[in-house]
Amino acid sequence: MATSGFKHLVVVKFKEDTKVDEILKGLENLVSQIDSVKSFEWGEDKESHDMLRQGFTHAFSMTFENKDGYVSFTSHPLHVEFSAAFTAAIDKIVLLDFPVAAVKSPVEVSA
Repeated sequence: MATSGFKHLVVVKFKEDTKVDEILKGLENLVSQIDSVKSFEWGEDKESHDMLRQGFTHAFSMTFENKDGYVSFTSHPLHVEFSAAFTAAIDKIVLLDFPVAAVKSPVEVSA
């Protein structure tokens, strides 16, 4: 099984008073300014049962070419600055960082 980059996966429950739209805009702005981020996806859970969700509502996934790209991202001044605001908005978090084991590559969706 070949590795295919390095993944940064974050699952969060935001605090009640968080302006989630502002956090999302901030994240989108952040990743657009840092070249080591090769892809960024996010989603809000609307399908899982509350019991299975355990309060978590949003997932964020970033892909990097390798671990060095991830380390470069985490030490970037823009990431350091944004992390303070992001952390202040979080009630609960699960964070996983791992080399990707590619089993089936994503299929490109045509427009």
